[in-house]
Amino acid sequence: MTLSRSARWLLRGAMALGLAFIYLPLSIVLVNSFNADRTFAWPPPRWTTEWWVRAWENAGAREALWTSVQAGLGATGVALLLGSLVAFAVQRYRFFGRETVSLLVVLPIALPGIVTGIALDTAFRSVMAPLGIGKGLFSVIVGHATFCVVVVYNNVLARLRRSGGNLQEASADLGADGWQTFRYVTFPVLRSALLAGALLAFGLSFDEIIVTTFTAGPGVQTLPIWIFSNLFRPNQAPVINVVAAVLIVASVVPIYLAQRLSDTASGGRL
Repeated sequence: MTLSRSARWLLRGAMALGLAFIYLPLSIVLVNSFNADRTFAWPPPRWTTEWWVRAWENAGAREALWTSVQAGLGATGVALLLGSLVAFAVQRYRFFGRETVSLLVVLPIALPGIVTGIALDTAFRSVMAPLGIGKGLFSVIVGHATFCVVVVYNNVLARLRRSGGNLQEASADLGADGWQTFRYVTFPVLRSALLAGALLAFGLSFDEIIVTTFTAGPGVQTLPIWIFSNLFRPNQAPVINVVAAVLIVASVVPIYLAQRLSDTASGGRL
């Protein structure tokens, strides 16, 4: 379809406006993390790295960061295992309810976070608590894994559909057993999809706040929860900007790498 010059300029302007609406506030947060003025005067009267030093020296922020990393790694590990297994089952086998299983796996990421949080909170209080399993880091990992599974599942399923089963059949015809086929044929084909899914899952888990609010037990505080708890404390405002800037980078980098890996796997170049 050929667009007129005015239509092209209109689309470019709309795109620029949309990108500015999304990324301008994020840019202001990054700039204010170096703003020497506590009231964040604009433009910044002078620059400083003092807030970055204070953020690093803040024990609460460091502990919350470590908790977020643990939760992200745990949720990513669970998502890789469950998402990959379900993707293999849905793609390689035909069974009753196959499409229903696929829908149930994808559904959690479409549900509002507050619905998922309330459901998990009820489950841990009513079902898990009598079994001696209370809310804590484990419950946060379980909560995050419910939606992290989706991105791994979608990545692996898409790769399996593109690759088909011819390579595995050829490997079997050449005398390879199931483990050898997985090691030398299946896993190399899926490697970039698994890595992209893991990066996306970690990025989603790292900045999750709604589900975490309902699943975190006493004393368990992830970095987004720590930010929200200190957001309205004037003395903490400069440090909050630094931590928010770290969160922006920590969330953008995995997603960017995942996109590049997906483009490379589909024929693009790094």
